[in-house]
Amino acid sequence: MQDCGNHPNNNLNRREFLTDFGAGLGGLSLAALYGCNPYTAEAASPFAAKPSHFPTKAKAIIQLFASGAPSHVDTFDYKPELQKNDGKKIEGGTLLASPFNFPKFGKSGLEISEVWSKLGQHADEMAIINSMFTEIPDHGIASKMMNTGSAQLPKPSLGSWMVYGLGTVNQNMPGFVSLNGSAEWRQCAFLPGMYQGCNVQYKQNMRPDEILANLTSQFSPLERHRRQIDFSRKMNIMHAEQLQKDVQLESRIEAFETAFKMQTEATDAFDINKESDAMKDLYGRTEEGAKMLVARRLVERGVRFVQVNVGGYDHHENIKVNMANTAGRYDTAFSALLTDLKQRGLLDSTLVMWGGEFGRTVTAGGAAGTPGRDHNGKAFSTWLAGGNVKGGQRYGETDEFGGRVAKDPVHIHDLHATILHLMGFDHTKLLYNYNGRNFRLTDNFGNVIKEIIA
Repeated sequence: MQDCGNHPNNNLNRREFLTDFGAGLGGLSLAALYGCNPYTAEAASPFAAKPSHFPTKAKAIIQLFASGAPSHVDTFDYKPELQKNDGKKIEGGTLLASPFNFPKFGKSGLEISEVWSKLGQHADEMAIINSMFTEIPDHGIASKMMNTGSAQLPKPSLGSWMVYGLGTVNQNMPGFVSLNGSAEWRQCAFLPGMYQGCNVQYKQNMRPDEILANLTSQFSPLERHRRQIDFSRKMNIMHAEQLQKDVQLESRIEAFETAFKMQTEATDAFDINKESDAMKDLYGRTEEGAKMLVARRLVERGVRFVQVNVGGYDHHENIKVNMANTAGRYDTAFSALLTDLKQRGLLDSTLVMWGGEFGRTVTAGGAAGTPGRDHNGKAFSTWLAGGNVKGGQRYGETDEFGGRVAKDPVHIHDLHATILHLMGFDHTKLLYNYNGRNFRLTDNFGNVIKEIIA
């Protein structure tokens, strides 16, 4: 054999050659196991940006989850026949007309409730889906279904699938941030724990160093913290090499790594005081406006998926007052978000989606004199904007009163398939093998709504 570098014996026998060769292959395999390129000095992060199945404009998602189930016939699904037949007895109760006018907005002339007087100005950028439906109109179950594609079994959330499929473009920030959301809306289930959404209980007047608890250590300076993480990773590699790969341990160390990197950049992202007075005025200087402004700042910094809880629509009583109040809290903020993204050239690359977990009845519920609407899974509305969406249109129809879908039904799986398509994925091929079976967000269902794609 020829000279082999620093081996103690320059002339290797067959046994020594095979031993060294085997160890080398083991090292290469271990590098691949940890996402490392053995020919570079740096190890690739599991959050590193990854290519989608096909090219697309959309690079990030802002999910505005309207928890509480907003009434579609009082927001985005205008029903003249419901207005004409107010008080009429039908099977299931007494028809309740919407107390709101539905003016036409934009060049497209989309009819949108007056409660969205500012958001309606973006009608030409919005694709409104009026034919959504779901099986179980229970808040908890339906919310889980809307966010994970599963009503019962623990499945990864939409945001977790996005980061698993695409990674993130900023290694100093988590790929998935949830502002004031529920644990089930951001869960990663059987995906590695590193893909779970980072929970932030955000309030506009909090100091940046208070928003993300325990991000910095009061006991260790940065340099010592860095050494601790590196030592933990070294021990994990030894454990994987000698025993077995520990996914939970790896995910926990990755979380420490992300937290370390976030110490400067994350606190900056949540500091809206760095925005101009004009920008803060645009968003309205409210709690809701602050959340929308933070969502834009996060996307601007490379966060792949931002989920914002924009709920408060459980209007069983007094729909006239309560809907006006709830929508009024968000109208300025939503409009400002779309305006701001567009002005910064980010709307084309950012998919904005709004919607709740189910719809509301067209019959009166609640107390006499101050009626509201009860749960209805047979029809509800959602809208998408930006991210290669063909705006200025509505897709699907409900019946004459709005009680159930009458044309072009869209199930949750169809919506998810469409969102994945807008982000560059074939929803049947974004898979994760767990317990010997390939899983996907859309289960065994889902059809892309091609008509709303530009």
